[in-house]
Amino acid sequence: MPKSPPKKTKPKTEKVQSSIQPGKTQETAHSITWFAAVAALFIIFSVVNTSHLSKLFENDRHFSHLADFEREMTYRTEMGLYYSYYKTLITSPSFFDGITKITRDNVTEYGHTINTLKRFNLYPEVVLSYFYRNFKAITDKMGWRVQTCWQVNRGGDLPPVESCEGVGNPHYFYVGGAFVVAGTVAGWLFLLGVVLSDSILGGLLSVAAFAFNHGESTRVQWTPPLRESFSYPLILAQITLVTIALRNHVSGSRWLVGISIPIVLSMLSWQFAQFVYSTQLAALSVTFALDYLPRSTFSTLIFTHIFSLLVSFVLLFGNEMLLTSFYFPSILAALSILLIDRCLNKMTFRPLFVFLLLSIYGAVTVGAKMGLAMVFNVEDDAHIGEILRSKFTDFASFHTRLYTCSAEFGFIQQETLEKLTNTGLLPTALTSFLLIAIFLLRSRELLWRDTSTRLRPLSHLPFHFAQTAAFVFLAFIIMRLKLFMTPHLCASVALIMSANLISSSLNVRLAWIVRVGLSGLVLAGMAYQGMGNIKHQLSISGEYSNVEQELLFEWINDKSPKDAVFAGTMPVMANVKLSTERPIVNHPHYEDKGIRERTLKVYSMFSKKPITEVYDGLKKMGVNYVVIQPFNCDHHPRKECSYRSMWDLHDPQNEKRTSLCDIWQTAYKLSPKEANKKVAPFKFAYNHASYIVFKID
Repeated sequence: MPKSPPKKTKPKTEKVQSSIQPGKTQETAHSITWFAAVAALFIIFSVVNTSHLSKLFENDRHFSHLADFEREMTYRTEMGLYYSYYKTLITSPSFFDGITKITRDNVTEYGHTINTLKRFNLYPEVVLSYFYRNFKAITDKMGWRVQTCWQVNRGGDLPPVESCEGVGNPHYFYVGGAFVVAGTVAGWLFLLGVVLSDSILGGLLSVAAFAFNHGESTRVQWTPPLRESFSYPLILAQITLVTIALRNHVSGSRWLVGISIPIVLSMLSWQFAQFVYSTQLAALSVTFALDYLPRSTFSTLIFTHIFSLLVSFVLLFGNEMLLTSFYFPSILAALSILLIDRCLNKMTFRPLFVFLLLSIYGAVTVGAKMGLAMVFNVEDDAHIGEILRSKFTDFASFHTRLYTCSAEFGFIQQETLEKLTNTGLLPTALTSFLLIAIFLLRSRELLWRDTSTRLRPLSHLPFHFAQTAAFVFLAFIIMRLKLFMTPHLCASVALIMSANLISSSLNVRLAWIVRVGLSGLVLAGMAYQGMGNIKHQLSISGEYSNVEQELLFEWINDKSPKDAVFAGTMPVMANVKLSTERPIVNHPHYEDKGIRERTLKVYSMFSKKPITEVYDGLKKMGVNYVVIQPFNCDHHPRKECSYRSMWDLHDPQNEKRTSLCDIWQTAYKLSPKEANKKVAPFKFAYNHASYIVFKID
């Protein structure tokens, strides 16, 4: 006979587990000693990670022996763009003059005046420049020596350069600031592991897993100026606070404000942060639909995101993408199911209840996203949808191939999964998720709901499961996003130390000494390959040198007017702006419809369009010089990823014409007179092994 729904009974008073429940041999959760130990370990792990990042960065580039202009060249692509605004802020007559320059910028996209603080999330540069200016003012006044300078002989025919090391150097201050913030990732992973497992040992396992898989968890040691360096630690802090809130079923304004702070700071630092919080709202909605999240807590978390969105919208000068991305629609969707739940909560058939709530969530998210994009007529994030579409269909465009032809935007590589398996991270994390799955299946009736309460023990586990699943999915389709997946897998390792999870899922209560032994075995298994990974990281050694680019920038500074406008490939343009301070028309920050259209016009230098058409298009943009690199015209290992193939896709009507790449490569080998005749109406202005500069009269 089919099982009937349970009769409604008077709600019983349920004992909700506290945030931390150690056994008799553990310290009391509320003891000052226990919290002091957790705080001390948080600081220690953060400091050690910061030092490790700095050491790897120095080993890779020999940064301490570079001149400042060489250090600028090490910030490739977007990194150079971000550092250029920090440079503007610290070299302006006053801090507020610098703020005016970056909020009314006509150098980054010549012909347009843009608010770069709004467009590029430059608050990290604003904060660091403010502290640097004040730090220098104080140390100069006190006569303190905060940097040491010496002359470095570079060998060969290169002239010696002055190299300055110390916190008083603007590069060291900036990079050091990035590493201090990024270093806290280890601390937050430790704390998240403690919260998930009810155990300091669980936190230690999470940190160990992070150390052993460091190369697959972050790239900040190679790319400190990128937005994720500043934003991801704040995202991890926010996830930790949300996990604590779910464990304790808390609600109220204090939690709203506390959780809002890292949300706002992370969104001010990185445009992609709002997309991450979209996945969090989806994970919270799944947890709510499964009856593990009380209405009061869910309501507090939704209004936390609403409050954070409003504050961020104001501080980012009304950035429309905050409203038209998936973040705001996800908030509306979560709010919708919270309101509709009052009508549906009497429904006792669980599969139908879950299906209806999540269907409403999905429909509102997609509908609101499309509606808001139409209302505001904003297509700045349209490329994200196109990239996802290209992953699962045969759709392709010039813009999507610029992304997907890069390995970091491809599907996750088998090598990555093998590395995570060899350190034991994947097997251990999968074991943790298996325990969660068993717990979910055993903890309640699969077909029928108890509508009297949503107060459930271990309610943070479904959220952690759903959030990690979202990060795993993102990493599998875009390898670059493994920076979210791998740390969360490291945090999941801590769950094998959770006495509550093990007893709830397996009906086995392990003694503390048994769990200590288990953690030792897991640690030993991870360390077998993990220690080798750490040694390999520390063995990476290099010394930065880019003489060809140095000669190019010397030529630009010496031979071109200060107001000459440059165009070229995106990575080079960021460094041209930083090192020569010349106006540019395009740059690597591609998350804007206008800049994508500008870049397409510049990249027509590699098309099959008539040469006069390309020339006229660039001249209309106000371009005086175009910089290309001969290797841009080379064939790509993947045929569809060469510029020739991209242009055949985008511009099929000119497919039969001669590629401009062939013209540049032929002219490159001719005498100056013959070369200029070949590329007319362009003129060769600079012709070197790695760079060619064409002049537009």
